[in-house]
Amino acid sequence: MIKTALRALATLLLAGQLHSAASADDQDFIVVQSTTSTQNSGLFDHILPKFQEATGIEVRVVAVGTGQAIRNAVNGDGDVLFVHSKSSEEKFVADGFGVSRSNVMYNDFVIVGPAEDPANLEDADTAADALRKIESAKAPFASRGDDSGTHKAELRLWQAAGVDPTGASGTWYRETGSGMGATLNTGTAMGAYVLTDRATWTAFGNKGGHKIVFQGDPELFNQYGIILVNQEVHPHVKSGHGQRFIDWILSSAGQAAIADFEIDGQQLFFPNATGGAS
Repeated sequence: MIKTALRALATLLLAGQLHSAASADDQDFIVVQSTTSTQNSGLFDHILPKFQEATGIEVRVVAVGTGQAIRNAVNGDGDVLFVHSKSSEEKFVADGFGVSRSNVMYNDFVIVGPAEDPANLEDADTAADALRKIESAKAPFASRGDDSGTHKAELRLWQAAGVDPTGASGTWYRETGSGMGATLNTGTAMGAYVLTDRATWTAFGNKGGHKIVFQGDPELFNQYGIILVNQEVHPHVKSGHGQRFIDWILSSAGQAAIADFEIDGQQLFFPNATGGAS
């Protein structure tokens, strides 16, 4: 009986040790809901190993459109949200799903198109004017159509242009429902104009005969923000490790890592961290 009791105790102790080890392993990573632009550009491949080396915490990125990333975070499928649609991010916090929002970095959107530029976008004065030229020429335009940060920015620009392109869906206006890289592939294949973030375009390898045909309008400014998912709403959120990631991203080390990311000598993101809610 004593041997049986000792064996049972040993089994319980071993199970407890295995559970503790599993729990410790579970805490060695966080899930970041983010965008295809940060992933496709190569930024995460550049900065995340630096964070893991400094902290021992692995970051697992779910790269989707901003709208889907926010929905995933609302459902508790992540510890940190790192996206680029400020109004949507602020609503996420106001609704109680996020703790606070901080600026991280910015770049800009550009419009790319065939080198011959059939709609003469290079003569446009503003982004809204450029889109009106596309609509007037009925030139092909490939939209992500996926509720991403880029898609939200595109719709805002069409509204400023006084054009509702969705009525032309399936004709000159094509909605891919895909990420930035896939939409650029579609756009280059069909000779279409595409609104893209500059970082993804710079890293994109299938440019074909496309080039940047419009850029520089302040309305094309592209701000990224970071938010800790609220543990009070989702108790399983790893708020400690998530906050360590946010603190590192906003620190001088994290900001320097972002600034150091270049392709062909071109800096793709410009750090502008704020230390608190914004």
